[in-house]
Amino acid sequence: MIACVVVGMVATAFMDMWAIFLKHVFGVRPLNYALVGRLGLHAIKGEFFHKNINMSQEMTGELMLGWVLHYLIGVIFSAVFIGLVDELWFHEPTIYLSILFGLFTVLLPFLIMQPAMGLGIAAAKTPLPNVARIRSIQTHCIFGVGLYLGGLVYSFLF
Repeated sequence: MIACVVVGMVATAFMDMWAIFLKHVFGVRPLNYALVGRLGLHAIKGEFFHKNINMSQEMTGELMLGWVLHYLIGVIFSAVFIGLVDELWFHEPTIYLSILFGLFTVLLPFLIMQPAMGLGIAAAKTPLPNVARIRSIQTHCIFGVGLYLGGLVYSFLF
């Protein structure tokens, strides 16, 4: 359990640091986590799909919930990853398994979150779908690198 939290938090934080780097160096706008929170809050009310999440009613607490969900999803993904790899992975973490799993995690936004937000499957309804897809794939590969780094941190601490 502790391993899932440590690895997931490190991986998600590393992904966020990557987003900050892209913003400051290349001017790439990061994901607005208020929209993730809005999606979650509307889902609680039974509204699972939106024509355009930006046009859906803003809700109190959506930014905070968005960040909480972002890190919770990172921890859940790390739990799945740790469940798939052997405990021995912590003794000798390998980056290729981590990146491969990170790439696999892009299926969540492509097949669930983006369609629910009204952006289409794999961002098909966005103005620049291929750019959005490449950024999503890149970000989730970075999450995979973060899983590896989280494994190193956990191995060092425990």
